[in-house]
Amino acid sequence: MKGKWPVMISIVLAVLVSSLDSTITNTTIPHIVEDLGGFSLYAWTFVSYMIASTALTPIAGRLSDLYGRKKVFAAGILIFLLGSLLCGTSQSMVQLVLFRAIQGCGAGILIPFPAIIAGDLFPVSKRGAIQAFFSGMWGLSAVLAPLLGAFFVEVASWRWIFYVNIPLCLLSVALLMPYREVYVPKKAPIDYAGGLLFAGGVVLFLLLTVVTEDYWIYASGGVLLLAAFGFVERRHVSPIIPFTIFRNRGIAWMIANSVLATAALFGTANYVPLFLQEQGYSIFMSGLALLGEATAWLLVAVPSGRWVIKFGYRPLLIAGNGILVLCGLGFFLFLDERSGFWELFGLMFLEGMAFGLLVTVTTIGAQQLVGPQQKGISTSLQFFARNIGTAVGTTIMGALLTKAPSFMNGIHHVFMYGFIMSLVALASSFWIRPSRNVSIEGES
Repeated sequence: MKGKWPVMISIVLAVLVSSLDSTITNTTIPHIVEDLGGFSLYAWTFVSYMIASTALTPIAGRLSDLYGRKKVFAAGILIFLLGSLLCGTSQSMVQLVLFRAIQGCGAGILIPFPAIIAGDLFPVSKRGAIQAFFSGMWGLSAVLAPLLGAFFVEVASWRWIFYVNIPLCLLSVALLMPYREVYVPKKAPIDYAGGLLFAGGVVLFLLLTVVTEDYWIYASGGVLLLAAFGFVERRHVSPIIPFTIFRNRGIAWMIANSVLATAALFGTANYVPLFLQEQGYSIFMSGLALLGEATAWLLVAVPSGRWVIKFGYRPLLIAGNGILVLCGLGFFLFLDERSGFWELFGLMFLEGMAFGLLVTVTTIGAQQLVGPQQKGISTSLQFFARNIGTAVGTTIMGALLTKAPSFMNGIHHVFMYGFIMSLVALASSFWIRPSRNVSIEGES
């Protein structure tokens, strides 16, 4: 166990810097725009990071299967470090947007590795607690990001929100170096064409969530690139995404359920603070309501590994989706002008229970229902599915809110959509029938 801790600390540092940088610009971007100009590119500092990280996640998982976890993880840290350094030296908003994309590429490589490496190092019974700890890092970053952003802007310069990543990344790499990974990769040629086509197609489709015109151009381009990707993959000896993985019904339906569940209600974290601010609550109090979700997530995720062994995947995923339906129904029926902090805190607690169960169980399933040579791609596809579902759901919710005749009317439409989608997600969970028994495979 002692030899595992340096790599675990390395992973924690990598998770912390990548999660911080997904939100830290929220509080500092006005100061950055004031310094660099280019207000029209305001949103693209977030968008470029999000799109790049989403597109790279499955590719990183597959490369870890082919070339080992340590090399790919270290490459992700160094790319993130380079992106941070370049962001800190930006002289224009155009440069910052481009450099944030580089940073996002590094983050996309880093995102699935806590779960992948934990899957290599720990048995199923302990994996829920390990994943809960990593989830806690994301929750901690949500609290630290605005505080650190404000601190660096007032004490030094906005550039230090990026420069501070450099020593942390170097320490993460140093702690990773002695690690002797337990996974033995089966090397094969890299499918460069498939990787580029996949990333290009995903980028074009994700751009549909942010552009305001010429939708058909982005949609057509995305379809063409992904169709070409499918053609290339079927003929390559070592495809970036081996389509054979979808023949595993358990994996395929878990991916589908992850997309549907996150599309249903994961985006509510963007609208609950807005609702409370409309009710007269402060920015601090409106953000504090989200702690309900984080608290429940951790409480449920910790024992989930043991529950998987005891009950299996399907009952737990049905239960998680059932809780999500109750949460969606609660938002839809009980959220009105009289709702306050504690009602929202309770509903977010219920949502945290649902996602704490769903995310932990599907991550464990993604690793236990495939062989070791597909563990990386299977795990990263789960993260990819959640990111896609979140992007789609948040976009639909935003459209429903902005096109409604009033704010409360829009909120009602948002949660009606969330409730209906949670019912669809629940229905999909009944199709999940894993072909392997975790009690046999899980405690290796």
